[in-house]
Formats: sequence, structure tokens, C-alpha cells
Amino acid sequence: MKKENIISKIFAKIFLYTMLLLMFLPVLTLIFFSFTETEILGEWDGFSFGLYSDLFNNESLMKAIFNTLLIAFVSAIVSTILGTLGAIGVFYSRKKAKKSIETMTQLPVVNAEIVMALSLAIVFSTLNLSYSFITLLIGHVVLTVAFVYLNVKPKLVQLDPNTYEAALDLGSSSFGALCKVIIPEISSGIISGFIISITLSLDDFVITQYLKEPSFETISTYIQKIVVKHPIPPEVRALTSLIFVVVMIGVILVTIYNNSLANKNNGGKK
Repeated sequence: MKKENIISKIFAKIFLYTMLLLMFLPVLTLIFFSFTETEILGEWDGFSFGLYSDLFNNESLMKAIFNTLLIAFVSAIVSTILGTLGAIGVFYSRKKAKKSIETMTQLPVVNAEIVMALSLAIVFSTLNLSYSFITLLIGHVVLTVAFVYLNVKPKLVQLDPNTYEAALDLGSSSFGALCKVIIPEISSGIISGFIISITLSLDDFVITQYLKEPSFETISTYIQKIVVKHPIPPEVRALTSLIFVVVMIGVILVTIYNNSLANKNNGGKK
């Protein structure tokens, strides 16, 4: 039995490391070639930070980066507020209403993004609304709000129901108990939902392409636009490397925060 366990553990580790290698090897390759100025990916032309310098000198690309970050953060803030309040409201609703609402909140998650984009485009056209930042914001909020809800809901389930009632018994108002008791207890889920919302918005192309105004370009629509005419500029390799590093740092910080919060709660229970 011991030999079988050892062999199974070895194969499990081999499988795990192989999958991680297949997942991260393309990204690591891209990062590696972001430190050379060759236009052809796969050729090495000496170590250089030139692509990073060219990235910040490319005005159209920098504008697309600003637009991407703008819509990502604004939509993430709106989605986090709506998703958190929605999760709290559904959690304290009656069972029949809770089941129907929870079913509806899962539709944006399993639904194809193209269907969502076309549906919103038809709605805006029917209402004679011209495409603008507002229509794009609505599309991104519809895309991300369900993920905030799904991140906040498990934290509400783990919450001690007597804590809220105890706050009310001690003289706190409903709004005060919400801000001082419930929200701090579910803060890790709120932060996770916020990070996921930003990630989904940064990665989105379909909804952005259908609902944006023509002059508003994000990173995804900008790259799609220039690929049709000519090869992707080499400074895009520097951009994708920076995005990967920033996202990795964000994930590590959130993980550290969640672990410290979990250790704090476990220590308090002991």
C-alpha cells in the first residue's frame, strides 16, 4: 500500500507540474521575448528594455490602456456595490424568492457572451440609444455583477446569523449593523468579487466591440483592429508581460489577505 501511495503521489505531481508548465510556458515565453526588440517573435536580438520604452511612447496604445482601465475599474465598482447588496438582499429573502433570484443570477455566468452582447445591442437599438460609455458600462456590469454575487454569497452562508441580531439588540440600526457587522465579515468575498470583475472587464472583447462608440478603443479592440492591417507591434509583448505581472501580484496579495483573515478568525474561535 505504501509503494502504491508513493507512486500515485509521484504521478499526481508529474501531472500537476505538466499542466502548470503547459499553462504558463506561453506566457513565460512572451515575457522572455519582451526583453528584446526583434519584431519577429522567436528571434533574439540582444537584451533590451526598448519595447517597454516604445510602449509608453505609443500614444494610441496608451489611450487604449487608459480606456481599458477606466471601464474596468468603473464597472468593477458598480458591479461590486450591486452584487454585494444583491447577495445580502437575497440571503435575507424568503425561500421562494431566493431560489428564483439565485437561478436568474447564474444565467450571465453560463450564458454565451455573444448572446449577452447581441441582446443588449438590440435593447439599446430599440430604445434609440446611441452607443457610448454608458452603454459599454451597462454591458460590463451585466457581465460581472453575477460573479460578485457568487463570491459574496458563500461568505454570507459562513456568517453567524446571531451576530446581526446581537448588533440590533445592542441598539444598532439596521444600516449600522450592515456597515459595522456584515460587510466587515464578508469583506474577503467582496474583494475577491472586485478583483474578478476587473479581470473579466480587462479580458472582454465581444461586449466591448458591440456596445462601444467607434472612437473608444480598449486593448482588445485596438489589437483586433491593427491585426487586420499589419502584424501586432512588438511593444504589445511588453504590455502583456506587465499585465501578467500586475495580475499575479494582485492574486498573491488577495491570497495573503484571505489567509491572514482566515487565521485571524480561527484564532478568535479558539
